[in-house]
Amino acid sequence: MGIDLRELRTVTASIAARSAAVTREGAAVVARGALNIKNDWRTRARVTAGAHARHYPNSISYDVTEAPGVTVAEIGPDKHRPQGPLGNILEFGTSTQAGHNDGGQALDAEEPLFQAQVDALSERALSL
Repeated sequence: MGIDLRELRTVTASIAARSAAVTREGAAVVARGALNIKNDWRTRARVTAGAHARHYPNSISYDVTEAPGVTVAEIGPDKHRPQGPLGNILEFGTSTQAGHNDGGQALDAEEPLFQAQVDALSERALSL
């Protein structure tokens, strides 16, 4: 008596291929979200930073790091760029001055868009 495993192998290959595609698409979703947050943060910072920190918005950048099954984005002022070290003060404020929270607002604005992309990716991944 023999067992025919052809269908199981086909399904297994399909799942493996889909997993690789989801990983690639997921990385693209994270990168696109990071770019959107960076651009929105810069736009907001141009309004709130004023003349005293006119170079600060251009210090806002992002990096995307990938590891097997994980994609992470880090977004914020680059301390090596002009006025980048002002980020903590401008964003969070001091004991005598309120922060602008431009980054927090940009993150909040992107969150529903990002979640919609993750949900769409999940739906595509689950439809075999």
